[in-house]
Amino acid sequence: MSTIDLQVREFCVAARKAARSVGILARDAKDAALETIARSLGEAEKEVLAANEADLEVARGKGSTSAMLDRLRLDPGRLAAIAASVRVIKELPDPVGEVVSRSVRPNGLQVSRLRVPLGVIAMIYEARPNVTVEASALTLKAGNAVVLRGGSEATRSNTALGEVIGLGLEAAGLPREAVQILPFTDRDAIRALVQQTELVDLAIPRGGEALIRFVTSNARVPVVQHYKGVCHLYLDAGTDPALAARIVLNAKMQRPGVCNALECLLVDAREASRLLRPVAEALVAAGCEIRGDEQTRALVPEALAASPEDYGREFLDAVVAVRVVDGIDGALDHVAAFGSGHTEAILTTDPQHAERWRREVDAACVVVNASTRFHDGFELGLGSEIGIATSRLHWRGPMGLESLTTMKWILEGDGQLRL
Repeated sequence: MSTIDLQVREFCVAARKAARSVGILARDAKDAALETIARSLGEAEKEVLAANEADLEVARGKGSTSAMLDRLRLDPGRLAAIAASVRVIKELPDPVGEVVSRSVRPNGLQVSRLRVPLGVIAMIYEARPNVTVEASALTLKAGNAVVLRGGSEATRSNTALGEVIGLGLEAAGLPREAVQILPFTDRDAIRALVQQTELVDLAIPRGGEALIRFVTSNARVPVVQHYKGVCHLYLDAGTDPALAARIVLNAKMQRPGVCNALECLLVDAREASRLLRPVAEALVAAGCEIRGDEQTRALVPEALAASPEDYGREFLDAVVAVRVVDGIDGALDHVAAFGSGHTEAILTTDPQHAERWRREVDAACVVVNASTRFHDGFELGLGSEIGIATSRLHWRGPMGLESLTTMKWILEGDGQLRL
Protein backbone atom coordinates (compact mmCIF):
# COMPACT_ATOMS: atom_id res chain seq x y z
CA MET A 1 0.00 0.00 0.00
CA SER A 2 1.48 3.36 -1.06
CA THR A 3 2.03 6.33 1.23
CA ILE A 4 -0.93 8.22 -0.27
CA ASP A 5 -3.16 5.17 0.21
CA LEU A 6 -2.21 4.95 3.85
CA GLN A 7 -2.74 8.67 4.42
CA VAL A 8 -6.15 8.69 2.74
CA ARG A 9 -7.14 5.62 4.70
CA GLU A 10 -6.36 7.42 7.96
CA PHE A 11 -8.83 10.16 7.02
CA CYS A 12 -11.46 7.56 6.18
CA VAL A 13 -10.94 5.63 9.42
CA ALA A 14 -11.47 8.85 11.38
CA ALA A 15 -14.59 9.61 9.30
CA ARG A 16 -16.02 6.14 9.98
CA LYS A 17 -15.54 6.63 13.70
CA ALA A 18 -17.18 10.06 13.54
CA ALA A 19 -20.08 8.68 11.49
CA ARG A 20 -21.02 6.34 14.32
CA SER A 21 -21.36 9.33 16.65
CA VAL A 22 -23.13 11.64 14.21
CA GLY A 23 -25.53 8.96 12.99
CA ILE A 24 -27.28 8.69 16.36
CA LEU A 25 -27.46 12.40 17.15
CA ALA A 26 -30.83 13.99 17.84
CA ARG A 27 -31.98 16.68 15.45
CA ASP A 28 -31.37 19.45 18.00
CA ALA A 29 -27.66 18.62 18.22
CA LYS A 30 -27.20 18.58 14.45
CA ASP A 31 -29.16 21.80 13.99
CA ALA A 32 -27.13 23.54 16.69
CA ALA A 33 -23.94 22.61 14.86
CA LEU A 34 -25.34 23.93 11.57
CA GLU A 35 -26.29 27.23 13.18
CA THR A 36 -22.80 27.54 14.65
CA ILE A 37 -21.26 26.89 11.22
CA ALA A 38 -23.53 29.45 9.54
CA ARG A 39 -22.65 32.09 12.14
CA SER A 40 -18.94 31.28 11.91
CA LEU A 41 -18.98 31.83 8.13
CA GLY A 42 -20.03 35.42 8.71
CA GLU A 43 -17.44 35.93 11.42
CA ALA A 44 -14.65 34.56 9.22
CA GLU A 45 -15.63 36.50 6.09
CA LYS A 46 -12.36 38.41 5.86
CA GLU A 47 -10.17 35.31 6.09
CA VAL A 48 -12.29 33.25 3.69
CA LEU A 49 -12.46 35.97 1.04
CA ALA A 50 -8.71 36.60 1.29
CA ALA A 51 -8.06 32.91 0.67
CA ASN A 52 -10.48 32.93 -2.24
CA GLU A 53 -8.82 35.98 -3.80
CA ALA A 54 -5.51 34.15 -3.65
CA ASP A 55 -7.07 31.23 -5.54
CA LEU A 56 -8.57 33.61 -8.10
CA GLU A 57 -5.22 35.30 -8.65
CA VAL A 58 -3.58 31.97 -9.45
CA ALA A 59 -6.46 30.99 -11.73
CA ARG A 60 -6.25 34.28 -13.64
CA GLY A 61 -2.52 33.75 -14.08
CA LYS A 62 -3.23 30.37 -15.66
CA GLY A 63 -5.67 31.92 -18.12
CA SER A 64 -8.79 30.31 -16.68
CA THR A 65 -12.04 30.97 -18.52
CA SER A 66 -14.60 33.45 -17.26
CA ALA A 67 -16.93 30.55 -16.50
CA MET A 68 -14.27 28.87 -14.35
CA LEU A 69 -13.54 32.11 -12.51
CA ASP A 70 -17.26 32.57 -11.88
CA ARG A 71 -17.56 29.09 -10.35
CA LEU A 72 -14.50 29.74 -8.19
CA ARG A 73 -15.33 33.27 -7.03
CA LEU A 74 -16.66 34.14 -3.58
CA ASP A 75 -17.75 37.60 -2.47
CA PRO A 76 -19.64 38.91 0.57
CA GLY A 77 -22.99 38.26 -1.12
CA ARG A 78 -22.14 34.71 -2.14
CA LEU A 79 -20.67 33.90 1.26
CA ALA A 80 -23.81 35.24 2.93
CA ALA A 81 -25.91 33.11 0.56
CA ILE A 82 -23.88 30.04 1.52
CA ALA A 83 -24.48 30.75 5.20
CA ALA A 84 -28.18 31.23 4.45
CA SER A 85 -28.29 27.86 2.68
CA VAL A 86 -26.88 26.22 5.81
CA ARG A 87 -29.69 27.77 7.84
CA VAL A 88 -32.26 26.58 5.30
CA ILE A 89 -30.89 23.04 5.64
CA LYS A 90 -31.09 23.41 9.41
CA GLU A 91 -34.81 24.18 9.18
CA LEU A 92 -35.60 21.19 6.95
CA PRO A 93 -37.15 18.08 8.51
CA ASP A 94 -34.62 15.54 9.72
CA PRO A 95 -34.91 12.48 7.45
CA VAL A 96 -33.18 10.17 9.90
CA GLY A 97 -35.63 7.94 11.74
CA GLU A 98 -38.53 8.63 9.39
CA VAL A 99 -40.88 5.63 9.21
CA VAL A 100 -41.27 5.00 5.48
CA SER A 101 -43.64 2.06 5.83
CA ARG A 102 -45.18 -0.10 8.57
CA SER A 103 -47.22 -3.26 8.41
CA VAL A 104 -48.19 -6.31 10.44
CA ARG A 105 -47.75 -9.80 9.01
CA PRO A 106 -50.41 -12.52 9.50
CA ASN A 107 -48.28 -14.06 12.28
CA GLY A 108 -48.29 -10.76 14.19
CA LEU A 109 -44.73 -9.75 13.26
CA GLN A 110 -44.49 -5.97 12.96
CA VAL A 111 -42.45 -4.85 9.95
CA SER A 112 -41.16 -1.28 9.52
CA ARG A 113 -38.75 0.51 7.22
CA LEU A 114 -36.81 3.49 8.63
CA ARG A 115 -34.52 6.06 7.05
CA VAL A 116 -30.97 5.84 8.37
CA PRO A 117 -27.70 7.56 7.42
CA LEU A 118 -25.58 6.14 4.64
CA GLY A 119 -22.43 6.42 6.75
CA VAL A 120 -19.33 7.94 5.12
CA ILE A 121 -19.63 9.99 1.93
CA ALA A 122 -16.68 10.77 -0.34
CA MET A 123 -17.24 14.06 -2.17
CA ILE A 124 -14.92 14.81 -5.10
CA TYR A 125 -15.45 18.15 -6.83
CA GLU A 126 -13.87 20.98 -8.77
CA ALA A 127 -13.80 24.76 -8.55
CA ARG A 128 -16.93 25.52 -6.53
CA PRO A 129 -15.94 26.30 -2.92
CA ASN A 130 -19.61 26.61 -1.98
CA VAL A 131 -19.78 22.82 -2.34
CA THR A 132 -17.42 22.51 0.63
CA VAL A 133 -20.00 24.07 2.93
CA GLU A 134 -23.22 22.80 1.37
CA ALA A 135 -22.00 19.20 1.12
CA SER A 136 -20.86 19.36 4.74
CA ALA A 137 -24.19 20.74 5.92
CA LEU A 138 -26.27 18.23 3.99
CA THR A 139 -24.25 15.19 5.01
CA LEU A 140 -24.22 16.31 8.64
CA LYS A 141 -27.98 16.90 8.75
CA ALA A 142 -28.52 13.42 7.28
CA GLY A 143 -26.32 11.92 10.01
CA ASN A 144 -23.27 11.13 7.86
CA ALA A 145 -19.57 11.94 7.91
CA VAL A 146 -17.95 13.31 4.75
CA VAL A 147 -14.45 13.28 3.29
CA LEU A 148 -14.07 16.12 0.81
CA ARG A 149 -11.52 16.30 -1.97
CA GLY A 150 -11.74 19.64 -3.74
CA GLY A 151 -9.83 20.75 -6.81
CA SER A 152 -6.39 22.32 -6.70
CA GLU A 153 -7.80 25.59 -8.10
CA ALA A 154 -9.76 26.13 -4.84
CA THR A 155 -7.26 24.76 -2.34
CA ARG A 156 -6.94 27.94 -0.26
CA SER A 157 -10.66 28.63 -0.25
CA ASN A 158 -11.55 25.06 0.75
CA THR A 159 -8.93 25.00 3.49
CA ALA A 160 -10.27 28.23 4.99
CA LEU A 161 -13.88 26.99 4.79
CA GLY A 162 -12.88 23.63 6.26
CA GLU A 163 -11.29 25.38 9.23
CA VAL A 164 -14.51 27.33 9.83
CA ILE A 165 -16.58 24.15 9.67
CA GLY A 166 -14.21 22.23 11.92
CA LEU A 167 -14.24 24.91 14.59
CA GLY A 168 -18.03 25.08 14.34
CA LEU A 169 -18.33 21.34 14.89
CA GLU A 170 -16.03 21.47 17.91
CA ALA A 171 -17.92 24.43 19.38
CA ALA A 172 -21.15 22.44 19.09
CA GLY A 173 -19.60 19.38 20.75
CA LEU A 174 -19.49 17.25 17.58
CA PRO A 175 -16.44 15.36 16.31
CA ARG A 176 -14.37 17.49 13.99
CA GLU A 177 -13.63 14.39 11.92
CA ALA A 178 -17.25 14.37 10.71
CA VAL A 179 -16.12 16.81 8.01
CA GLN A 180 -12.60 16.39 6.64
CA ILE A 181 -10.87 17.94 3.65
CA LEU A 182 -8.14 15.91 2.01
CA PRO A 183 -5.00 18.06 1.66
CA PHE A 184 -3.86 16.09 -1.38
CA THR A 185 -4.71 17.52 -4.80
CA ASP A 186 -3.25 14.88 -7.13
CA ARG A 187 -5.46 12.24 -8.72
CA ASP A 188 -3.82 9.41 -6.78
CA ALA A 189 -5.68 10.74 -3.73
CA ILE A 190 -8.99 10.45 -5.60
CA ARG A 191 -8.17 6.89 -6.65
CA ALA A 192 -7.24 5.98 -3.08
CA LEU A 193 -10.41 7.58 -1.70
CA VAL A 194 -12.86 5.81 -4.00
CA GLN A 195 -11.26 2.43 -3.33
CA GLN A 196 -11.88 2.44 0.44
CA THR A 197 -14.50 -0.30 0.25
CA GLU A 198 -14.57 -0.96 3.99
CA LEU A 199 -14.80 2.68 4.99
CA VAL A 200 -16.59 4.74 2.30
CA ASP A 201 -20.24 4.02 1.52
CA LEU A 202 -20.83 6.32 -1.45
CA ALA A 203 -18.72 8.51 -3.75
CA ILE A 204 -20.22 11.62 -5.32
CA PRO A 205 -18.10 13.27 -8.03
CA ARG A 206 -19.08 16.77 -9.15
CA GLY A 207 -17.19 18.51 -11.91
CA GLY A 208 -16.14 18.07 -15.51
CA GLU A 209 -16.78 14.92 -17.50
CA ALA A 210 -13.12 13.87 -17.28
CA LEU A 211 -13.28 13.90 -13.47
CA ILE A 212 -16.54 11.92 -13.41
CA ARG A 213 -15.14 9.28 -15.74
CA PHE A 214 -11.91 9.03 -13.74
CA VAL A 215 -13.86 8.43 -10.53
CA THR A 216 -16.21 5.93 -12.16
CA SER A 217 -13.43 3.94 -13.80
CA ASN A 218 -11.32 3.75 -10.62
CA ALA A 219 -14.00 3.36 -7.95
CA ARG A 220 -14.61 0.22 -5.95
CA VAL A 221 -17.34 1.92 -3.94
CA PRO A 222 -20.77 2.90 -5.31
CA VAL A 223 -20.72 6.11 -7.37
CA VAL A 224 -23.52 8.56 -8.14
CA GLN A 225 -22.75 9.87 -11.60
CA HIS A 226 -23.23 13.31 -13.12
CA TYR A 227 -21.49 13.28 -16.46
CA LYS A 228 -22.71 16.32 -18.36
CA GLY A 229 -25.46 18.92 -18.30
CA VAL A 230 -26.35 19.04 -21.99
CA CYS A 231 -29.66 20.85 -21.48
CA HIS A 232 -32.05 21.45 -24.38
CA LEU A 233 -34.97 23.84 -24.85
CA TYR A 234 -37.45 23.22 -27.66
CA LEU A 235 -39.53 26.12 -29.03
CA ASP A 236 -42.76 24.59 -30.25
CA ALA A 237 -45.04 26.07 -32.89
CA GLY A 238 -47.33 28.71 -31.37
CA THR A 239 -44.79 29.87 -28.76
CA ASP A 240 -44.81 33.60 -28.00
CA PRO A 241 -41.53 35.06 -29.35
CA ALA A 242 -41.13 37.57 -26.51
CA LEU A 243 -41.62 34.84 -23.90
CA ALA A 244 -39.19 32.60 -25.78
CA ALA A 245 -36.53 35.31 -25.81
CA ARG A 246 -36.87 35.91 -22.06
CA ILE A 247 -36.71 32.24 -21.11
CA VAL A 248 -33.86 31.40 -23.49
CA LEU A 249 -31.87 34.37 -22.21
CA ASN A 250 -32.39 33.30 -18.62
CA ALA A 251 -31.62 29.66 -19.31
CA LYS A 252 -28.42 30.40 -21.23
CA MET A 253 -26.99 33.63 -19.91
CA GLN A 254 -27.94 34.03 -16.25
CA ARG A 255 -24.99 31.76 -15.35
CA PRO A 256 -23.53 30.10 -18.46
CA GLY A 257 -21.02 28.01 -16.50
CA VAL A 258 -23.46 25.89 -14.49
CA CYS A 259 -24.80 22.43 -15.29
CA ASN A 260 -28.44 23.47 -15.71
CA ALA A 261 -27.66 26.23 -18.22
CA LEU A 262 -29.10 25.84 -21.71
CA GLU A 263 -26.62 24.35 -24.19
CA CYS A 264 -28.77 23.62 -27.24
CA LEU A 265 -31.84 25.40 -28.59
CA LEU A 266 -34.26 23.49 -30.83
CA VAL A 267 -36.84 25.33 -32.95
CA ASP A 268 -39.84 24.00 -34.89
CA ALA A 269 -39.12 24.41 -38.61
CA ARG A 270 -42.66 25.64 -39.30
CA GLU A 271 -42.13 28.78 -37.21
CA ALA A 272 -38.37 29.18 -37.16
CA SER A 273 -38.54 32.42 -39.14
CA ARG A 274 -40.91 33.92 -36.55
CA LEU A 275 -39.19 32.61 -33.41
CA LEU A 276 -35.47 32.59 -34.09
CA ARG A 277 -34.89 36.25 -34.93
CA PRO A 278 -36.02 37.81 -31.59
CA VAL A 279 -34.37 35.01 -29.61
CA ALA A 280 -31.09 35.39 -31.52
CA GLU A 281 -31.12 39.17 -31.10
CA ALA A 282 -31.50 38.80 -27.34
CA LEU A 283 -28.66 36.27 -27.16
CA VAL A 284 -26.28 38.28 -29.32
CA ALA A 285 -27.02 41.47 -27.37
CA ALA A 286 -26.11 39.57 -24.18
CA GLY A 287 -22.78 38.47 -25.67
CA CYS A 288 -23.68 34.90 -26.55
CA GLU A 289 -22.12 33.14 -29.53
CA ILE A 290 -24.59 31.17 -31.66
CA ARG A 291 -23.57 28.05 -33.57
CA GLY A 292 -26.29 26.84 -35.88
CA ASP A 293 -27.19 24.46 -38.67
CA GLU A 294 -27.80 25.65 -42.23
CA GLN A 295 -31.41 26.67 -41.61
CA THR A 296 -30.44 28.61 -38.51
CA ARG A 297 -27.70 30.50 -40.33
CA ALA A 298 -30.09 31.40 -43.13
CA LEU A 299 -32.29 33.17 -40.56
CA VAL A 300 -29.55 34.43 -38.20
CA PRO A 301 -26.62 35.98 -40.09
CA GLU A 302 -24.61 36.33 -36.87
CA ALA A 303 -24.62 32.56 -36.31
CA LEU A 304 -21.47 30.54 -36.93
CA ALA A 305 -21.59 27.11 -38.55
CA ALA A 306 -22.13 24.40 -35.96
CA SER A 307 -19.87 21.37 -36.17
CA PRO A 308 -21.27 17.88 -35.54
CA GLU A 309 -19.49 17.93 -32.16
CA ASP A 310 -21.41 21.04 -31.06
CA TYR A 311 -24.57 18.96 -30.64
CA GLY A 312 -24.31 17.03 -27.40
CA ARG A 313 -21.61 19.38 -26.12
CA GLU A 314 -21.56 21.04 -22.69
CA PHE A 315 -20.09 24.47 -23.46
CA LEU A 316 -20.26 25.90 -19.92
CA ASP A 317 -19.73 29.28 -21.54
CA ALA A 318 -21.59 31.99 -23.47
CA VAL A 319 -22.05 29.69 -26.47
CA VAL A 320 -25.23 27.94 -27.60
CA ALA A 321 -25.90 25.42 -30.35
CA VAL A 322 -29.11 25.87 -32.38
CA ARG A 323 -30.90 23.41 -34.63
CA VAL A 324 -34.13 23.72 -36.60
CA VAL A 325 -36.10 20.47 -36.24
CA ASP A 326 -39.15 18.84 -37.76
CA GLY A 327 -41.69 19.54 -35.03
CA ILE A 328 -41.92 17.79 -31.70
CA ASP A 329 -40.93 14.43 -33.19
CA GLY A 330 -37.69 15.98 -34.47
CA ALA A 331 -37.07 17.59 -31.08
CA LEU A 332 -37.66 14.33 -29.20
CA ASP A 333 -35.36 12.47 -31.59
CA HIS A 334 -32.61 15.07 -31.12
CA VAL A 335 -32.87 14.95 -27.32
CA ALA A 336 -32.79 11.14 -27.36
CA ALA A 337 -29.63 11.24 -29.48
CA PHE A 338 -27.73 14.07 -27.80
CA GLY A 339 -29.20 14.62 -24.32
CA SER A 340 -27.23 13.76 -21.20
CA GLY A 341 -30.22 12.94 -19.00
CA HIS A 342 -29.95 16.18 -17.03
CA THR A 343 -32.62 18.79 -17.93
CA GLU A 344 -34.86 19.01 -21.01
CA ALA A 345 -37.38 21.83 -21.50
CA ILE A 346 -40.19 22.71 -23.90
CA LEU A 347 -42.06 25.95 -24.53
CA THR A 348 -45.47 25.12 -25.94
CA THR A 349 -49.13 26.11 -25.95
CA ASP A 350 -50.20 22.61 -27.02
CA PRO A 351 -51.28 20.44 -24.04
CA GLN A 352 -50.73 17.25 -26.04
CA HIS A 353 -47.18 18.26 -26.90
CA ALA A 354 -46.53 19.14 -23.26
CA GLU A 355 -47.79 15.71 -22.21
CA ARG A 356 -45.65 13.95 -24.82
CA TRP A 357 -42.61 15.86 -23.55
CA ARG A 358 -43.34 14.86 -19.95
CA ARG A 359 -43.93 11.22 -20.89
CA GLU A 360 -41.32 10.57 -23.58
CA VAL A 361 -38.25 12.56 -22.53
CA ASP A 362 -35.79 10.52 -20.47
CA ALA A 363 -34.07 12.94 -18.10
CA ALA A 364 -33.65 13.63 -14.41
CA CYS A 365 -35.77 16.77 -14.86
CA VAL A 366 -38.36 17.61 -17.52
CA VAL A 367 -39.50 21.25 -17.74
CA VAL A 368 -42.61 22.65 -19.39
CA ASN A 369 -42.80 26.40 -20.06
CA ALA A 370 -40.01 27.51 -17.73
CA SER A 371 -36.24 27.94 -17.65
CA THR A 372 -33.87 25.01 -17.30
CA ARG A 373 -32.22 26.94 -14.45
CA PHE A 374 -34.94 25.76 -12.05
CA HIS A 375 -33.43 22.27 -11.92
CA ASP A 376 -31.60 23.07 -8.71
CA GLY A 377 -31.96 21.71 -5.21
CA PHE A 378 -32.66 25.07 -3.59
CA GLU A 379 -35.24 26.04 -6.22
CA LEU A 380 -36.99 22.68 -5.81
CA GLY A 381 -37.32 23.06 -2.06
CA LEU A 382 -34.47 20.79 -0.97
CA GLY A 383 -32.64 23.62 0.81
CA SER A 384 -29.50 22.85 -1.14
CA GLU A 385 -28.00 19.96 -3.04
CA ILE A 386 -24.82 17.93 -3.03
CA GLY A 387 -25.05 17.50 -6.79
CA ILE A 388 -27.44 16.49 -9.57
CA ALA A 389 -27.32 12.82 -10.48
CA THR A 390 -27.94 11.79 -14.07
CA SER A 391 -27.47 8.09 -13.26
CA ARG A 392 -30.38 5.97 -12.06
CA LEU A 393 -28.94 4.26 -8.98
CA HIS A 394 -29.33 4.99 -6.20
CA TRP A 395 -30.65 8.45 -7.02
CA ARG A 396 -31.61 10.69 -9.93
CA GLY A 397 -31.81 14.48 -9.93
CA PRO A 398 -30.83 16.92 -7.16
CA MET A 399 -29.35 15.17 -4.16
CA GLY A 400 -30.75 16.63 -0.97
CA LEU A 401 -31.16 15.13 2.48
CA GLU A 402 -33.30 12.16 1.47
CA SER A 403 -30.72 11.02 -1.08
CA LEU A 404 -28.09 10.82 1.66
CA THR A 405 -30.00 8.18 3.59
CA THR A 406 -30.76 4.51 3.09
CA MET A 407 -33.29 2.12 4.62
CA LYS A 408 -33.24 -0.19 7.59
CA TRP A 409 -35.80 -2.94 8.16
CA ILE A 410 -37.07 -3.25 11.74
CA LEU A 411 -38.83 -6.48 12.75
CA GLU A 412 -40.60 -6.62 16.12
CA GLY A 413 -42.19 -9.78 17.41
CA ASP A 414 -43.19 -11.67 20.52
CA GLY A 415 -41.52 -15.01 19.93
CA GLN A 416 -42.51 -15.81 16.33
CA LEU A 417 -40.67 -18.68 14.62
CA ARG A 418 -40.42 -19.20 10.88
CA LEU A 419 -42.14 -22.44 9.93
